[in-house]
Amino acid sequence: MAMACGCSSTDTRWSMASLKSALPSIPSLPKAAAAAASKTTPPSVRFFSVAKRTSFPLLRKPKLQLGSFAGLSPLNPLLSLGLADYTSYEHNFTLIDNGSRVFAMRHGRRVPKLNRPPDQRRALIRGLTTQLLKHGRIKTTRARASAIRKYVDKMITLAKDGSLHKRRQALGFIYEKQIVHALFAEVPERYGERNGGYTRIIRTLPRRGDNAPMAYIELV
Repeated sequence: MAMACGCSSTDTRWSMASLKSALPSIPSLPKAAAAAASKTTPPSVRFFSVAKRTSFPLLRKPKLQLGSFAGLSPLNPLLSLGLADYTSYEHNFTLIDNGSRVFAMRHGRRVPKLNRPPDQRRALIRGLTTQLLKHGRIKTTRARASAIRKYVDKMITLAKDGSLHKRRQALGFIYEKQIVHALFAEVPERYGERNGGYTRIIRTLPRRGDNAPMAYIELV
């Protein structure tokens, strides 16, 4: 009993020698039989290789014929959209031909917002233009004075023309009708020989409260 369990009644520790002596002995095979047994594989553990698995005709996938692509987009996307007349996107830009190819964009064409939406901004510009043509000189912020300058010059240019169409255009912009008739009557004599530059901006002290930069704008 002490040899079967590998321990004695007095010593409870296991020893490797006692375990090896307790195992049954395996008869050794000749070298030729051992080599033949290593070459043969039992039928229960035989595996198919990948080449044999893919050799069946039912598992073959058909090859797809793809067209020529540059990345994920076709070579000419305009033709795929049905635009056969255009082969590039150059028609979307204004082309300036001065000896070189330059595509003009809106860089620098900033509109003075004056912190107002478009309808209120236009009403403010029309009101300031009307008051300047009525009084000849007004005090406002520098941003508003610079914004209404071109509109005042345009109204004076319309008055210099003097036609009925130009008068109706001025009536559609200036709020008071009497100012339009007085403008068309006096402008040809006052600014007949002057080509542009009908207003002058003079800077003054900033406004109390918010310290906004102020300026006078007046007719020359």
